[in-house]
Amino acid sequence: MDKRVSIEIPGVSHQAPIPMGAKIGNLVFSSAISGYDPNTKSLPADPDQQAEMLFRNVRTFMEKAGGTAQDIIKMTVFLREERFRESINKEWLKMFPDKEDRPARHAIKADLRGEVLFQVEIVAVL
Repeated sequence: MDKRVSIEIPGVSHQAPIPMGAKIGNLVFSSAISGYDPNTKSLPADPDQQAEMLFRNVRTFMEKAGGTAQDIIKMTVFLREERFRESINKEWLKMFPDKEDRPARHAIKADLRGEVLFQVEIVAVL
């Protein structure tokens, strides 16, 4: 059996002692990925900028896992408020422009910490 390997996004980490995700064999699971900017160590206040950074972090996470966004099979989105869904949708369409080739997705309204407007969890198969 393959050994589990932790995955990190350089410059982005959780406050808890958990990795950004883990990989075992060809399966990849993320913890909550948000829109923190790894260069400034801050969270953009603008929803569109925060969503753009979130999807950039997803791409980085998938690269560190040994894959690409095309390997994502499911994404769960946690929204602070429903009104932020459009910011997520803009970046979703940039990452997955082909309506015939998109992962499954589910969005849930959630009580998120601090200034986080949304987070995602992903499942990918490499």
